[in-house]
Amino acid sequence: MSTVAQLFKSTSSDVWKVIADGWLYSGWVVGASRIRAVDDAWPQPGSKLHHSVGAWPLLINDSTSVTSVVPGRSLELLARGWPVGEAKVLLTLEEVPGDGCRVSISEDAVRGPGKLVPKVLRDPLIDVRNRETLRRLELMAAGGAGRQR
Repeated sequence: MSTVAQLFKSTSSDVWKVIADGWLYSGWVVGASRIRAVDDAWPQPGSKLHHSVGAWPLLINDSTSVTSVVPGRSLELLARGWPVGEAKVLLTLEEVPGDGCRVSISEDAVRGPGKLVPKVLRDPLIDVRNRETLRRLELMAAGGAGRQR
């Protein structure tokens, strides 16, 4: 799996508030262009969010489901974007005393044509995408996204 990590100034609690609000997913996940629906149980295992990927008017409607969660600490997803395929994604949050938290994303293709791309080519593309995903997530957490107003 490709893994990237970043130190955030925000607390893991503030970052988790963004992650736990499925309606915010397209604001920080690179490639997700809009959210169409979010299961009430999000982010509990088995729950889904229904999203579109791509750029209008060339959008693909699909879903991402939670396979495992430790609230406030980690979230494992099965992200779908057919016809490209499916990817396993693991987000982890680790509190760093006095410095905020360290957030990492590990990802790799698990099914479909994306899995046919050699890992030596696939990993750098995933890394670039997920570095930007972490930048967006940090900005949303620092800006107060996901918090009750």
